Amino acid sequence: MSLQSRSVPPQAQSLVEQLPEEWELLLHEWSEPRYRALQIFRWIYQRGVLNPEQMTDLPKRLRDKLAEAGLAPPATVAKTQDSADGTKKLLIELADGKQVETVLIPRGSVAAEDLFAGDGDDETAESRATDSQGVTQCISSQVGCAMGCAFCASGIAGLKRQMSAGEIVSQVLLGRATLEGSARLAGVVFMGMGEPLHNYDALARAIRLISHPDGLGMSLRRLTVSTSGLVPEIDRLARDFSGQVQLAVSLHAADTDTRTRLMPVNKKYPLSELLAAVRRYPVPRRRRLTIEYTLVRGLNDTELAAKNLARTLHGLRAKVNLIPMNPVAGVSLAAPDEATVERFQQILRDEGIDTFLRRRRGDDIAAACGQLALHGEARKVRTSERV
Repeated sequence: MSLQSRSVPPQAQSLVEQLPEEWELLLHEWSEPRYRALQIFRWIYQRGVLNPEQMTDLPKRLRDKLAEAGLAPPATVAKTQDSADGTKKLLIELADGKQVETVLIPRGSVAAEDLFAGDGDDETAESRATDSQGVTQCISSQVGCAMGCAFCASGIAGLKRQMSAGEIVSQVLLGRATLEGSARLAGVVFMGMGEPLHNYDALARAIRLISHPDGLGMSLRRLTVSTSGLVPEIDRLARDFSGQVQLAVSLHAADTDTRTRLMPVNKKYPLSELLAAVRRYPVPRRRRLTIEYTLVRGLNDTELAAKNLARTLHGLRAKVNLIPMNPVAGVSLAAPDEATVERFQQILRDEGIDTFLRRRRGDDIAAACGQLALHGEARKVRTSERV
């Protein structure tokens, strides 16, 4: 199957996010040979070079044209934080001064609990073992977030603006440049700040750029999109990429009332509609969907909630990632105790649901799930304060 989407992508917003065929058209307008298109694309995505002056195999006239046309890095690393467990968080500053966060998480152990969102389900034990130096990068898709989930820091200040595809992918280029030794980028998950499907066109273009064989060349099966449940866009992702992109669904409750309290998006796309879309998603053979379930003390962590979740997921080719809620500044909600978490997990397993406990990574630098936040933005009234 082609690595590109079946649909025609909207026009690129900047030079940095152009695909090779778009570079060919531009170069034709500039009366430049079309073979230069791949040279430029490879400089950007294989070598991570966005300064035209450093593209040494291009003639000076073309380098000057690229500079005049605005080819330049869309983002820079403003700050780096290293966790004791090897996790690295980068504060990324965009050209307009807005900032987002991205996290690089070493696989370390290749135990299933450590794998993100189905990553590696159809790989052999041998191939997994050779990937012990792999790093999974969690990238952002929006500056802030409009979803207002009760347990997540990203939406505290609301949605400030959408990110362009170039800005999204620049996180990967900047993150890759920080890897040391034999470490390699083994997977990318759209689980950072923002709801990826709320910025669909930029997301789809970013997927094409990351997976393009003449660029980063990452297999679609190593890309995971996490969503709070935007039903039309789930269907669109399924059509555009034939289910090859991994889907992770933030469910967090299997009854409508609780899910609405935790996730306001449930009012627009009710649980029944979301589950229907999830069941429509064309999961390839030997792959599974991932259901993400953040455990919040006293709200969705009871034995009844676990049994209800098991019934809801019956017959669905999926696994559950349980995530005890990570601390979020200014939010009163908290994780249940360890015994409650273990009991919840055991109930699901007893019901035949493959369930893994997400180990806490990067918590000491606020890089864990739900902890990525905007810097210097006024907070809005949080849904969590009304739960």
